Amino acid sequence: MQQSLFESQYDNTPIQLDMPDADLKYYPNFMPPEQTKAIMQSLQESITWRQEQIRLYGKTFDVPRLQAWYGDAQASYQYSNLTMQPLPWNPILLALKHKCEEACNSRFNSVLANFYRHGQDGMGRHADNEPELGRQPVIASLSFGATRNLDFYHNQNKSKSRLPLADGSLLIMQGRTQMCWQHGIAKSKKILAPRINLTFRYIHNK
Repeated sequence: MQQSLFESQYDNTPIQLDMPDADLKYYPNFMPPEQTKAIMQSLQESITWRQEQIRLYGKTFDVPRLQAWYGDAQASYQYSNLTMQPLPWNPILLALKHKCEEACNSRFNSVLANFYRHGQDGMGRHADNEPELGRQPVIASLSFGATRNLDFYHNQNKSKSRLPLADGSLLIMQGRTQMCWQHGIAKSKKILAPRINLTFRYIHNK
C-alpha cells in the first residue's frame, strides 16, 4: 500500500441522520472512489483473518464472517462469549485509524475488522454496549466493497431504520446510540461481492 493512497482529504460534509435517541453522522464519500479498490485488496491481504466460533444454547457455531482484532497491547475485548486479544497495528490499519480520529475528533486504540465474503455472511442484532467501551462510546465504522444494509432497531418503540453502507463510506455512532438502538447486517442471496468493515473504538481496560 503506497502512502499516496492517504493523501486525499475526506469529504467533510457529513449527513446527520434523523433517528430519535441516536447521534449518527454518515460520510458517503469518506475515501475517494479511486482509492477504495486498492485499500480493499490491501486489507484482504494484510489482515490475519480468523474463523471464530461461538457457543449458544449448548451448541458451537461458526461466526458467519471472518474477523480480526487489532489494537494497542492492553485493548483486549470480550463479546458474545469471545475473548479477543489484539494483534499489533499494521501500517494500513494505523493510517485509516488516524483518518477516522480526525473526522471524529476522538482517539481510538483498537479496531474490529469483519470480512463479509458474500451475501450469506452477516451479523446478528446487537449493541456495542460492553462495559469496556464506556457509557456513550464513539465508534467509527469504515466500509469497503459491496454495499450492505445496516439495520437499526429501537429498544423501546420497536421502530426500524435502514442505512446502506457504501464503498468508502464512514458512519460515526456516538451519544446514546448504543443505549437505545441495536443494529445488524442481514444476510442476502442477492449479494455476491465481498465487503470489509472496520469499526474503530476505544477500550477502557484497567
